[in-house]
Amino acid sequence: MISTFFNIFKIPELRNKLLFTIGLLAAYRIGYYVAVPGVDQKAMAAAIPSREGGLGDLVNYFQLFTGGNLSQSTIFGLGIMPYISASIILQLLVTVVPSLEKLSQEGETGRKKINEYTRYGTVLLCVVNAVIWMRYLASQNFIYPEYLGSFWYMLMAVCVLTAGTMFLMWLGEQIDEYGIGNGISLIIMAGIVARIPNAMIEVGRNLNWKGATQGGQMDVPKIIFLVIMFVSVVAGSILIMQAQRRIPIQQAKQTRGRRVYGGQRHYLPLRVNHGGVMPIIFASSLMVFPGLLFGAAYKLWVNSFWGFLSDAFTNGGYIYTLCEILGIYFFAYFWTTVQFRPKEMANNLRDYGSFIPGLRPGKRTADYLERVMGRITYVGAGFLAIIAIIPTLVARSMEIPFTVSAFLGGTGLLIVVSVALDLVQRIEANLIMRNYQGFLGNEGPIKGSRT
Repeated sequence: MISTFFNIFKIPELRNKLLFTIGLLAAYRIGYYVAVPGVDQKAMAAAIPSREGGLGDLVNYFQLFTGGNLSQSTIFGLGIMPYISASIILQLLVTVVPSLEKLSQEGETGRKKINEYTRYGTVLLCVVNAVIWMRYLASQNFIYPEYLGSFWYMLMAVCVLTAGTMFLMWLGEQIDEYGIGNGISLIIMAGIVARIPNAMIEVGRNLNWKGATQGGQMDVPKIIFLVIMFVSVVAGSILIMQAQRRIPIQQAKQTRGRRVYGGQRHYLPLRVNHGGVMPIIFASSLMVFPGLLFGAAYKLWVNSFWGFLSDAFTNGGYIYTLCEILGIYFFAYFWTTVQFRPKEMANNLRDYGSFIPGLRPGKRTADYLERVMGRITYVGAGFLAIIAIIPTLVARSMEIPFTVSAFLGGTGLLIVVSVALDLVQRIEANLIMRNYQGFLGNEGPIKGSRT
């Protein structure tokens, strides 16, 4: 492992890519400390962490992807989420709008055009999010009095937040082109990993060597349990992210002159977790809004009905958890339906002279692939649901701060695991291409596990 790490710096091209990527990620973290002018950072830092309910869940959700920038209202406060949202919206529109679908099939030209539309959508979402966030800061008196009510100040703040997100988008594109790894994913990962020191400080602050655990304190057995839990969840995440269902594919034999070609046996890999972290992202973001709406309704019309709904849709409640699990299953199947097209895959197999043994090419093959994908998606969605509720269950049952339990599961952990795996695989590909051993030595590169 150590020799493999040093081999990275023996290759000039790979070394330059890695150092370039690290430099741009360092620039992103520097922007974390540049605050938006006119915002009272001390008042925000003292007030936002204590907020509970829908608004607190919304802030915690966005802080997961921004490394805490939102609670301090820095120039990168919106993070990269508007760009991700615009990309997801464009991907969904490509599947339902014929003109965009035709554009996506035009190769490099169509891809550049769709990326251009994504940038326009990012600017629009940034402006909307920035306006909502600045109006919220003004309503909570987090803006200095001399700037309250000033149109030009609000315009300046919205432009600063929008420019910060667009700069992050540019950083991600530069990493894609000149660095190593997926730039946007690495920026998200950097924001999540940056919260680890705060979690460790929180553990040290609440650690009690004498064994008393009153007031949310943690003793040594609880710390050991957290470490074992973290290692187990990370190992399970790697297993499910790499898990595949391999469908045997037989290539038909073809006779050309006196020679016979084909007849080889291949495998068609179907990922168990085909949607990645998208189902959790969609479900978690959607579950924030009922708490906001019912909480606002309870403040307007104080009665037991709205109070029950507001408590039920608080993060960690039974109804909230149940709805989140159902949402993860729904979006897992929805994302698989959008991205996985069995008819097109069956037609491609037929066109290339391949078939699944025992099944006729065409509709029978498409129905079989759809049935298999539905079964493995059920398993993958169940794993995502377990990962999503682990932080909340641990935080409530063991009285552990959410900043610590968030690293035992949820969207952040899956993103870190998936991005780290992708980065390791890219580095291994560069090493093996130049006759160097990968991180696993003679065992070869990381492969997907069979199911």
